[in-house]
Amino acid sequence: MYRITKEFHLSASHQLDHLPADHQCARLHGHNYIVVVELSAESLNDDGFVRDYHDLSSLKRYIDETFDHRHLNDVFGHSKVTSEFLARHFYDWCKQRFPETSSVRVSETPKTWAEYRP
Repeated sequence: MYRITKEFHLSASHQLDHLPADHQCARLHGHNYIVVVELSAESLNDDGFVRDYHDLSSLKRYIDETFDHRHLNDVFGHSKVTSEFLARHFYDWCKQRFPETSSVRVSETPKTWAEYRP
């Protein structure tokens, strides 16, 4: 199995206001998110790739235009915008465009991440 990954960055705020008021994530706060997309294939395409990294530039545009420096509660219309939610969202978006997508990992901090891998 061949695997490739590409990393993307965005800065955004969110507020998990469904949590108890004394929970730190119930307050408005932001992160410098890292999104890592993994694609895999049993064999390489005719060009010798799992997928050309350049193809993923559409994900970069989507992230920059839709999420970067935005309030994620407003983008999604709800307050349960967790790393887990984002990992699934980006996985679904990528899988529709890149069938080789095998997982997406989202990190809020250098020590924490959530991954969606069906």
